[in-house]
Amino acid sequence: MNPSIIGLQQWFRTPPGRYLLAWEAAQCDAVVEDCFGFHALQLGVPELPSLRMNRMPHRWVALPESPAPEAQDAVPVDGLLPDRGHAPEVCLVTDAAALPFPEASLDLVMLPHTLELSADPHQVLREVERVLVPEGRVVVSGLNPASLWGFRQGRARLTQHLGLGGTLYLPEVGEFIGPWRLRDWMRLLGLEVELEQYGCYRPAVRSDKWLARTAWMDRAGPRWWPIFGAVYFFVAVKRVRGMRLLGPAWRPRRAAAASPVSVARRQ
Repeated sequence: MNPSIIGLQQWFRTPPGRYLLAWEAAQCDAVVEDCFGFHALQLGVPELPSLRMNRMPHRWVALPESPAPEAQDAVPVDGLLPDRGHAPEVCLVTDAAALPFPEASLDLVMLPHTLELSADPHQVLREVERVLVPEGRVVVSGLNPASLWGFRQGRARLTQHLGLGGTLYLPEVGEFIGPWRLRDWMRLLGLEVELEQYGCYRPAVRSDKWLARTAWMDRAGPRWWPIFGAVYFFVAVKRVRGMRLLGPAWRPRRAAAASPVSVARRQ
């Protein structure tokens, strides 16, 4: 199994990992509840129940590779995953850069930290755009490098590169993708950003005690430093140029013929 995925799964069980998953789950619940259609897909991170509030009849969770034997029966992180009555129906193992779905077949695609774990994140986003129906939605969450968490991670990587030691705060995953970069990718693919949110403003600490003491930062962050949250959350809609929704073909009522009007002429 990919060491990056294993490291991310283990980190999700730490106090900051549970804190981040709880915030993302709340955002997903608020968004997917109002998304309608027939087919929804979550790519990666099965620890996050992103589709538990969605009511589409066909829902899948796709993993980038087969899970490790010891992780197949793992208990969800602090019960974040829903019960089986609301769980997705099918779990797939597929390559995120080559999805086994026809073009314009999915109404909703969830990408929780999927782009960070991919070797070619731009190709993954391009593949998602291919399988989305017109006016379909894609939801992307990722770690923000321009945050207190990202600053600590970058400093730790620098000290390790210089041979000075240091411990990484976040898991050793792929390259973190800044929200400004993701916004440009979406614009090039015709994905219009409908919602952009940031969260998890507490500092890079490791214990529940200090996370609880700094809870006030989650209330002050959206007002005073909104774009510096540790995680970003994007919702984008696939726009297709030239497409116009057709209304009912009502037969127009014929206008009544105008009656002749006599005109007086001066001789």
